[in-house]
Amino acid sequence: MPKRKVYVVPHSHWDREWYFTQEDSKLVLSENLNFLLDYLKEHPEFPTYVFDGQYSVMHDFLAKYPERAELVKRLVVDGRLKIGPWYTQCDSLLNQTESIIRNLLLGKAGAEQLGASMNIGYLPDIFGQHAYLPSIFKRFGINAAILQRGLYTAQIEDDLNFDWQSPNGDQIQTNNIYFGYGPGKFLSSDSEYLANSLLPMLDRLAQMTPETKPLLLPAGGDQVLIRTHFPRIVAELNELELDYQFILSNYEEFMEASSYAGKKIIAGELIAGQKSRIHSTIRSQRVDIKMLNARVEEKIYQQLEPLALIIQNRGGNYPQAWINDCLRKLFDVHVHDSLSGCNSDETNFDIEQRLLKIERVIDGYINILKKQLTRGIATDAIVAINLIPKATQGLSRFIVFSRAKEVALKGVQQVLLNSEYISGGQKVQVTAGGEQTVELPGYYRHEIMAEVAFEGLGYRTFELTAQSIPQLEDGQNTIENEFYRIEIDAGNMVLTRKYDQRSKKNWFDFENITDAGDSYDFSPQGLPVFSTNVQLVNTRQSNILSEMTIQTRLGEQIIETRIRLEKGSDLIKLEHKLNNQIKDHRVRVRFHGKNDTGLSYGDQGYSLQKRLNVNPNLVDWREKGFAERPQGYYPLERFVVVPETEGNVSLYTKGLKEYEATDDYLALTLFRSVGLLGRDDLAWRPGRASGINNKVVETPDAQLQKKLEFAYAYRWSESDDIAEDYLAAEYFADNQLTYQLQSLNSFEERIERFELPQPQAMHDLPKTLNLLTLPANIFVSSLKKAEENERTILRVFNPAEQSVLLPDLRQVDLDEHQVERKASLQAKDFASLEIEL
Repeated sequence: MPKRKVYVVPHSHWDREWYFTQEDSKLVLSENLNFLLDYLKEHPEFPTYVFDGQYSVMHDFLAKYPERAELVKRLVVDGRLKIGPWYTQCDSLLNQTESIIRNLLLGKAGAEQLGASMNIGYLPDIFGQHAYLPSIFKRFGINAAILQRGLYTAQIEDDLNFDWQSPNGDQIQTNNIYFGYGPGKFLSSDSEYLANSLLPMLDRLAQMTPETKPLLLPAGGDQVLIRTHFPRIVAELNELELDYQFILSNYEEFMEASSYAGKKIIAGELIAGQKSRIHSTIRSQRVDIKMLNARVEEKIYQQLEPLALIIQNRGGNYPQAWINDCLRKLFDVHVHDSLSGCNSDETNFDIEQRLLKIERVIDGYINILKKQLTRGIATDAIVAINLIPKATQGLSRFIVFSRAKEVALKGVQQVLLNSEYISGGQKVQVTAGGEQTVELPGYYRHEIMAEVAFEGLGYRTFELTAQSIPQLEDGQNTIENEFYRIEIDAGNMVLTRKYDQRSKKNWFDFENITDAGDSYDFSPQGLPVFSTNVQLVNTRQSNILSEMTIQTRLGEQIIETRIRLEKGSDLIKLEHKLNNQIKDHRVRVRFHGKNDTGLSYGDQGYSLQKRLNVNPNLVDWREKGFAERPQGYYPLERFVVVPETEGNVSLYTKGLKEYEATDDYLALTLFRSVGLLGRDDLAWRPGRASGINNKVVETPDAQLQKKLEFAYAYRWSESDDIAEDYLAAEYFADNQLTYQLQSLNSFEERIERFELPQPQAMHDLPKTLNLLTLPANIFVSSLKKAEENERTILRVFNPAEQSVLLPDLRQVDLDEHQVERKASLQAKDFASLEIEL
């Protein structure tokens, strides 16, 4: 009987930061990579080495050692060193799907510039797998994946190889590294090691793999040096009378040798926590960082890039180098562990500061582009810009500076939210007699909400007139619009859906419970406390906008909530503010309603993922050897939908990533407050601490003892129309901007006070512009400049169950190379189109 082949893959798994900082990591990287490169150059008998599938580490290294680039290229071209395809390996359930695509776009291109990108979708350690990763990999030309976490043992016990399928039907060959990425880290020919470690693992892998297929033994670990003795050890193992033949190789050669024929399909997201921990409640850890990241992503993809395309179309410059620099820094935040928040306080501080620096660059460039556009239209213009190629109508926020106490936009319905007088300050003039200080006259800052309609991607221009406009007037105990009425009645908060008069009494409340967990996992202790004593603070109303402010007591905490209704919108916008001074606890908001389906639907990528509210393994998870309790806590990218007996309820969030649905309520986790990086034997996670299990790392900053604010929207609809849910998500995104060209205030925007040149071609621009209008049933993931030419990349998707007709445009793959595809967009599918605006 022939021996089973075992592909031993030497590798390093490189955490860019964790309980250590990036500076620590980069110093060690310099030493390790220099040693690795020299060793591979001098020892051709060591055939190949995988450096973790993320190009960023090589990018960092060559920034300090550019003289080593030629050696790196030679080793990569010869197949001796494997890098890419990621820029950084991201925790894919915590960011926008567009970030996953851009991460691979920059990483694969960078690796190819050094000779080649590893043709494996490598996912050794991330906490759960995004449902669309197979399709994303395939459309980058990557036809195989290797992953560790997220599978049930029953799915793979007969074969660790399978076809992984995305919701749109795309499939790629995949292998599960059942024992993780380090089972061969201490590979040895020692008899005790063979008997107690290596052979039992190989025998188990052999049981789970058809006889005709090879076995995979990853041989590496976190930040490890190359094991220079591996060629000798492999030779010694092959001289022993074992049932296995060992081959020192790489992942690409293993997957080619496996040549899986598609006998088994595993579909969708992989978020099981049986063999490997998924840490399903890590999505509410350090939510301050997660919300900041969501804000930065939205500003890049939904604001800066489409705004820059409008500028490019009008003759200005698209700041591609700056955008890609921001993206690289952003992907340093998305790397596994970093965005999860399971880091030391020092590292989380660095992550937060990185995001703030990115945001400053984005805000600055948005300021520049808005100013250049508006200067090209008129000297006194006020412009509203629509950054999504859809016909839309809603409320836009304008900041207007004027000497006049009363001012209005011509031709639209509007309401004055706030008006304040600002001193003009002083101006220093240089004269022949020396410097003189001159008092400048003051002016007013007016905050206006106006109803604005757009035909598509483009802008509208408004004129100002000196007249009064309606203000938000104090009301009684009720606010309403066409869709809802919300009132406080005898201390009860009542929501009424106006078209059928169905009502919910005290339709949401807050829950607080002690958290005895760590940075990875929530661990309940004791009984929860629920909010009481809803008190009305005020109501303010107008014909296009009304809002209610209430206070709620939750134990020792006071939560202030502002509820806003807008004309034409069936979204109820909610904002919560509190000053958290409590340690070791978790706060959720619960929306009450009867759900007898046992299901919820979370938005992920380009469709909704169907989830069971109660995992069937919950009754015997310990007996089945689950690494963690399979609670019904799920991720969401932008929104979650729950079918209730009286209509669907949807929640649309900005960076809140964790929900639970039950028969009686939909709970959205606002935050966790916990001060340890790791802790043993949690109620829902038995055994060792995750991460570092031999040192207690205290993280007092993770207690989030500070002022916290949360914003999201609630929708209660009779229909279950998927397109309506996604239209609401588009509406909730911040994809409109406004700007006033003025000289009174130079500090409202980031770089107003600096002199800026005007692009030569950007003069005499039209007062209105529409560049592109898409049908309502096609949704936009991205609108950007192509990497290699002046064309525009429009990424669209269809979340529905039926196909839709695409515009007659050239299609490209995710690496922006032309492909031949059908003219229709299939159910739950996406497409990248190359267009000229």
